[in-house]
Amino acid sequence: MSDTKAPDASRRSERSRRAIFDAALALVSETGYARTTIEGIAARAGVGKQTIYRWWPSKAAVLLDAFLDLAARANEAAGLDAPGGEGAGEIPNTGDLAADLKYVLRATVDEMNDPAFDLPTRALAAEGIVDPELGARFTEALLEPQLQYYARRIEAAQAAGDVDPDADPRIALELLVGPLHHRWAHRTLPLTHGYADALVDQVLRGLAPRP
Repeated sequence: MSDTKAPDASRRSERSRRAIFDAALALVSETGYARTTIEGIAARAGVGKQTIYRWWPSKAAVLLDAFLDLAARANEAAGLDAPGGEGAGEIPNTGDLAADLKYVLRATVDEMNDPAFDLPTRALAAEGIVDPELGARFTEALLEPQLQYYARRIEAAQAAGDVDPDADPRIALELLVGPLHHRWAHRTLPLTHGYADALVDQVLRGLAPRP
């Protein structure tokens, strides 16, 4: 009797899924969203296009899930849990709000300057304008959970007396991330760690508790 084990279907599926994600992100970075096709993703990943259509209805859906996976891995590397995980949505709380925010904003700057993030994000943002359903899913699955990281950290700082209790956490977080996205979207000036640090210092001066 042969001792050969049957192939692990779940492991094979995960390898295929990973290959599809990598192929989708690579093609969008190399050729742009418009020229990326399901056929091209399948060929690059070494799978049949029917495999892709079994899991996703369109290339936009493939790219969104690929980018969510990429963002989750980046969050883990930066010390942020992926949405839905244990401790999800937490910015490190060392007791030094400025240091914690600078740490996260610097990581955000690095992501925005990384072509692996930059081109897929621009493609998804553009497609989300013409495809409201995709845009809503992109916001719900990725953008909003990331914004809540900041809201919770600011609320914790309010409880500790480090931020004006009357400050609106949503407006406060938008003051932090909005300028980063403005520079990224319009390519007005370089995104640097120095800019991230200066942004945190400027915003926290406005959020300081009043006498």
